[in-house]
Amino acid sequence: MFNPISLIIGWLLDLLLGDPSWLPHPVVAFGKMIRAGESRLNKGKQRKIKGGVLSLVLIGCTWGGTSLLLSVLSHEAKVCLETILIFFCLAGTTLIKEVEKVFDALDISLEKGRRQVARIVGRDTTELSEQEVKKAALETLSENLSDGVIAPLFWLMLLGVPGMMAYKMINTLDSMIGYRTVRYKDFGCVAARIDDAANWLPARLTACLMLMGALFLSTSFPLSRTSLAGRFRQMCYFSHAHLSPNSGWPEAALACLLGCRFGGGHSYHGEWIEKPYIGEHERPLHRDDMKAAVRLNRLTEAMMLVAVMAVTMTGMLYAKC
Repeated sequence: MFNPISLIIGWLLDLLLGDPSWLPHPVVAFGKMIRAGESRLNKGKQRKIKGGVLSLVLIGCTWGGTSLLLSVLSHEAKVCLETILIFFCLAGTTLIKEVEKVFDALDISLEKGRRQVARIVGRDTTELSEQEVKKAALETLSENLSDGVIAPLFWLMLLGVPGMMAYKMINTLDSMIGYRTVRYKDFGCVAARIDDAANWLPARLTACLMLMGALFLSTSFPLSRTSLAGRFRQMCYFSHAHLSPNSGWPEAALACLLGCRFGGGHSYHGEWIEKPYIGEHERPLHRDDMKAAVRLNRLTEAMMLVAVMAVTMTGMLYAKC
């Protein structure tokens, strides 16, 4: 269990501050540990085993270390630490700001837009067109809604703050070594599979919440209940048109709601990775599409927050009885 006050304050801090560059962040420490382990172990034979051991050790240490630290603190100190860790684990505001900066940079020049979007995507952006830059930004925005907001809250609800921190380590491992390139396809295989498992339910929950949220944003998404059912069927169909078993769900939800098309092949770390398209309509993307996606992200985040609070409060009342 965790203190609901910690969740409210942590969420408000993320809403107001995002991830200030001057503030030390646990994910930076996670990245350094992963990088150090990868540089020592990703060589020679048995790379899959070595990568799997590294992943499991780092995830276990994150879970155990967080649990141990919280167990020895006083009630007041525990609430403060929970608040800080929840704040660090939520990444909704930061990605929204970064995506808005991409569209602002494109208003200046394509080159600035490419450089800006390179901050939030793993693909090579040097040859992207203006529409491809916008597409990459919105794809990342929808995917991050699951990875950076809904999934952390989901694991917080199930396993408390230690579970939330362990998920953050899982997600960081996947973002650093979970690629299908020559360098990482063996070493990062276990990390990628663990990330797939950890995101299986949250990704689908994210997509369904997005569709529900669109009903409340009639100015951005003029949908009737009948047309929403059609979008749901489209989403389920295109969700499988992705190399990841999970990323396709929030991307397909946004593509179907905006009536656009995501996906296609891209270059990652110097290697071309072919990807199918998600969505039916290839159309130009505009700033209004970005604004609609941002509003949808915020509403989906709020809906998940309410759900987590409701489940947590119900569990606390049940425990008292």
